[in-house]
Amino acid sequence: MSDRTEAIAQFAAALRSGKRYYNACTAKGENPYPLVLNELIDDSISGNTVKIGLLDIPMDLIVGTWTGGRKTAFAGNFMPLLDENTEFGSKWINLCEAHLGPSGITDPITCLEYLGKFYVQEGNKRVSVLKSYNSPSIAAIVTRVVPPLTDDPEVQRYYEFLDFFKVSKTYLVSFSQKGGYARLQAALGFAPDQVWTDDERRGFSSDFRKFSLAFDQLNTEKLPITAGDALLVYLEVNSFQEIKKMTEEELRASLSTVWPDIRLSAQGDPISVATEPEEKEKGLLSRILGAPRLHAAFIYDFDPEKSAWAAAHWQGQKYLEEKMGKSIQISSFLCMDGGADEAMENAVQQGANVIFATTPMLMDECRRLAAKHKNIAVFNCSLSMPYAGVRSYYCRIYEGKFITGAIAGAMAHDDRIGYVANYPIMGVTASINAFALGVRLTNPRAKIILKWSCLPGNPILELKDAGVSVISNRDEDSGNQYLSWDLGTYMVTPEHQLQPLASPRWNWGSYYEKTMQSLLSGGIDALRDSEHAINDWWGISSGVVNIDIDESLPEGVKQLGRILKNGILEEVIDPFLCPIKDQEGSVISDGTRAFTPDELMKIGWLNENIEGKIPTFDELLPRSQNLVRLLGIYRDTIPPKTEEETAL
Repeated sequence: MSDRTEAIAQFAAALRSGKRYYNACTAKGENPYPLVLNELIDDSISGNTVKIGLLDIPMDLIVGTWTGGRKTAFAGNFMPLLDENTEFGSKWINLCEAHLGPSGITDPITCLEYLGKFYVQEGNKRVSVLKSYNSPSIAAIVTRVVPPLTDDPEVQRYYEFLDFFKVSKTYLVSFSQKGGYARLQAALGFAPDQVWTDDERRGFSSDFRKFSLAFDQLNTEKLPITAGDALLVYLEVNSFQEIKKMTEEELRASLSTVWPDIRLSAQGDPISVATEPEEKEKGLLSRILGAPRLHAAFIYDFDPEKSAWAAAHWQGQKYLEEKMGKSIQISSFLCMDGGADEAMENAVQQGANVIFATTPMLMDECRRLAAKHKNIAVFNCSLSMPYAGVRSYYCRIYEGKFITGAIAGAMAHDDRIGYVANYPIMGVTASINAFALGVRLTNPRAKIILKWSCLPGNPILELKDAGVSVISNRDEDSGNQYLSWDLGTYMVTPEHQLQPLASPRWNWGSYYEKTMQSLLSGGIDALRDSEHAINDWWGISSGVVNIDIDESLPEGVKQLGRILKNGILEEVIDPFLCPIKDQEGSVISDGTRAFTPDELMKIGWLNENIEGKIPTFDELLPRSQNLVRLLGIYRDTIPPKTEEETAL
């Protein structure tokens, strides 16, 4: 077949494609032609331009023309609408014949770029011919039209892209949410201002195109996200270097393992919160075949002999062994210096089909395990984690803090009460405010002096030196040298002795027992949910949270504590169902509406009787920052790690 004959055939195929596109759009009442930039923007914007120069631009980002003069010659997909016997058709075929020749189409088009999309000034037919051959890119001389910075999310994302373009010089990747470009730069191991080399740009382009193809092939649901969005989810559990080594088939298989998380990301990371244990009747298959043989493996990355947090889970494991050791198998693995992936894999090889990872920092390993082993139930002790296949669990400790706050308010004689919080993470700010509301219940005049153990200094000594006699310290200890003693809420006597008042207590054994019973009752299908993000957030009514009230307290104060606990148990008392104002005096609640679990987890305000503030990320001690990146109430605004931080 001659080049001329093939060019004529190619035009006929392109014309059919253009007419199909045109008819489909008109049937839906949509614009069937390319967009026209000067119809989208006004003169004040069009005058703010920057010459970018010669680039290879992605063909799928060419969406329109600068003016409307030629737009009716093309459908919106840039395929022709005019017949072969027109002047347009003849020129298209001649250009196609040149493309098939030895030199091909070499002249770059000229175009304007606006908000990451391209509008052709000269070279529409070149675009049309190359699009008909599914060419991924085209050479273009680009002039950028820069919109003024506004609060529009699209404009703000575009300004993030402008910073990214300075270092990457690529238009290939885009994101639907803010922060995507900085996260990608960090995920690739680059410092925020690190300029890409030509080899790095070519390597990324090749591998990202391979990833995009896999994404498009799997995205039969037409999820409203970009391939860049999906890549960020994928890179949370895989490295970009692995993409280069994979075949297209291997990459599709690998991407499919995290597809439930990608789907959740497209839905805005919805999380289903279970606030009480599930009561399940034994399933039909379980009754016929018997309950599944369960083997629970506990994964620790702190030594229970040195960490009160790990010790609490160790006690929970021992409680489970005592209660259910005859009906299930239980094992444990310690991986203090890394190696959690290996420990979890070893557990699976030894027959474990339930994994309890006891700290939030093990979430990445949990996600990798869940993606690899579809028949394993994976649990991670954390809160507000939007990952399918890994069930998070935590306690509503704020219910206990409300009670201890009421007791502290009753016992404080100078209207000042100290409170030491650990990290500004999910659930902690709810505990701070619940404590403050409990204090308000018994001592409306009292002020809460808020300190943080994640900041430099010794918060306990600072409160003592300030003469504060009632202090609420942390309810668990993760090894901070200043906080290995005087836990709970207590009074400092004139003789500098510590008089315990009350303290919430974690009872992880109750959680583990109820969860394993649920798995036994629910049968094989209850082992995991691979399509949804589920967080267990149980409270006093489940037995996972208890309150220790010291017997030396006045009888009336002890009675108050019991009344409040029973009220929460019977669901007639909700610590946050009351009028609330923040430190600025703004009304947070008029007392007529209960807060949702999601609202409570992510509280970013402090009650009006609190003196102190929520620390910023930059103020935190370095050892605290990793946890706050993962669980912080403001985690979505934290800048990604630099290359140096990642290496630490």
